[in-house]
Amino acid sequence: MLFSRVNRKTLAAVSGAVRRLAATPSNSVTVAKSLASVQATAAPCARQAVPLLAVNRRHLHAARALRNGDEITVQLPPVAESISEGEIGGFEKEVGDYVEQDEAVVVIETDKTSVPVNAPQSGVITEFLVEEGDTVPIGADLFKMKPGEAPAGSQKPAASEEKKSEGEESSSAAPAADTTPAPAKEEPKKQESKPAPAPAPKKPAPESAGGVTRVKMTRMRKRTAERLKDSQNTAAMLTTFNEIDMSHIIAFRNKHKDAFLKKHGVKLGFMSAFAKAAAWALEREPAVNAFIDTDNEHIVYNEDINISVAVATPKGLVVPVVRRVQDMTYVDIEREIARLGKKARDGDLAIEDMEGGTFTISNGGVFVSLMGTPIMNPPQSDILGKDPTFDRPGVIHGNVEIRPMMYVALTYDHRLIDGREAVTFLKSVKEAVEDPRIILLD
Repeated sequence: MLFSRVNRKTLAAVSGAVRRLAATPSNSVTVAKSLASVQATAAPCARQAVPLLAVNRRHLHAARALRNGDEITVQLPPVAESISEGEIGGFEKEVGDYVEQDEAVVVIETDKTSVPVNAPQSGVITEFLVEEGDTVPIGADLFKMKPGEAPAGSQKPAASEEKKSEGEESSSAAPAADTTPAPAKEEPKKQESKPAPAPAPKKPAPESAGGVTRVKMTRMRKRTAERLKDSQNTAAMLTTFNEIDMSHIIAFRNKHKDAFLKKHGVKLGFMSAFAKAAAWALEREPAVNAFIDTDNEHIVYNEDINISVAVATPKGLVVPVVRRVQDMTYVDIEREIARLGKKARDGDLAIEDMEGGTFTISNGGVFVSLMGTPIMNPPQSDILGKDPTFDRPGVIHGNVEIRPMMYVALTYDHRLIDGREAVTFLKSVKEAVEDPRIILLD
């Protein structure tokens, strides 16, 4: 199966002979579409692969499981081509819990994001085969579950309320029945004698001694630290600065923000103006949108402008990508940033949401820093940093005026980008933010 970003195999549900193919190569099919008919025959062994295509709100991924009698063993599915292993970040369920199909059971932390492993079928969790903090490769066994309907003690709340209301009605119709003990009351005592299921394994608590507390770094934090240090060690980083008069764009936003929100359902922010200005400037300076392929000693020029927007989360820095910004309007940009921002806050970003960026915009101004030098996100060759807007005096047409001014910084790889190109690019961004109408002249 060829999806928009990944390829996935659909496995046979049972052992047998293929009788009919309901689709041909290159056909587009929807989820749950019938693909083939298989006539079941005796399986060569009791352990067989079953197709487990799990669809959740985050992204589409294939979870693989192995059936062994009444139980199935769920394995870590392929996450992305660049990810070969992950770390057990936590458990959403306990042993003995009933889960619905596609409900998250285990959370895997990768180098770039957290990914849930969902239950391939409805059933009861019987055993966890890993512990929190373990590093596991793709295809590793994670947990076992017994497919089936919810047990009597795991009914949905609505069903419990219905049964409760029915019980109240029956008790009002026959009050004497409540005082008569029923023989069936002996059965719960047998259930009470059963040992409680073991809880999901947990990692040791943080060590605290001598006035300090030691907490193990998450996999994402470790990978972020490695990449940032590699960027410093590899690239010849240089930073150039400029300042932008925000008067016109602030007045433009204040004038149109209410109508913009009412018409399009998203707020009008400043990031759309900066993203569009950056895309316009990148088209004028293609080298700023390129990178160095060190393995083959090539300079690679990107045709599309995919802007990574740096977002700080409790688990670390993530950079979701807004794609083909050169073809987007302010409305398109604001909608995509709002969608990606919500996914980042909810921890729902997929690996595919953060791949393919060619340029990064970092908004350090939200933390009210006066000025900063951002670090590049390899293999990209540059990053634009935005600082907060402050009222500062300036000379305007020979007169001193107070204007809302923003410092901006461009950190770039001097091995690829010359000073002329970097300064010209940043000046173009400044001009396009101060007066977006110049974009229309091209």
